[in-house]
Amino acid sequence: MSDYPLGPSSPIEIQARLAAERRGRPHLLYRREDGAQAIVELDSARERLAVGRGPRSGLHLHWDNDVSQAHAELERLGGVWTVSDDGLSRNGTFLNGIRIGGRQRLRDRDVLRFGDTVVVFRDPASADLTETHTGAPALALPVLSDSQRRVLLALCRPFKAPGQFATPATNQRIADELFLSVEAIKSHLRALFAKFDVADLPQNEKRAKLVERAFQTGAVTEREL
Repeated sequence: MSDYPLGPSSPIEIQARLAAERRGRPHLLYRREDGAQAIVELDSARERLAVGRGPRSGLHLHWDNDVSQAHAELERLGGVWTVSDDGLSRNGTFLNGIRIGGRQRLRDRDVLRFGDTVVVFRDPASADLTETHTGAPALALPVLSDSQRRVLLALCRPFKAPGQFATPATNQRIADELFLSVEAIKSHLRALFAKFDVADLPQNEKRAKLVERAFQTGAVTEREL
């Protein structure tokens, strides 16, 4: 299984997730029938969200035949979001790999599964709370040299500003920013690819995956960009 529950992400998808985190509201992440990333914001005006294949479902998973017409329900109670199944579904609802019964509180980065569809719950406002979390396992933060860290920050710099078309910085752009040669940048990136376990990916996927893992591990935060 990928370290990210929804699988590899494109630079545009990473940018969309960062934008949702900036807004600070709880939201859901999942992939549509065509594999495209989808984000559903749970704003303060919304108290309930039905999940199912039925046309009135707020989270309408019509393509997943293992999802029931009325499968589950998300509800905001006392300022926190919860998930409940209450026997609605044929195949059950799973929270962090465990089939639920009744109502369960949701915490930032919890992983839900309805049928074959994986949904990640995000609550950026609570992400820094020191609360025990049983969701997807966090990636370990590799040990980086000062030079590697500067290169990694420069690689991620284009993701600082909101927008839909950010891509990782080129070798030349990083070299210009850090006053290093392109060959030196390539050498540092090879080391970073190895440390973040993306060295075996196709060449055209490595840089985007490195950016994704840099944010996942906390090696890079938006404040630093």
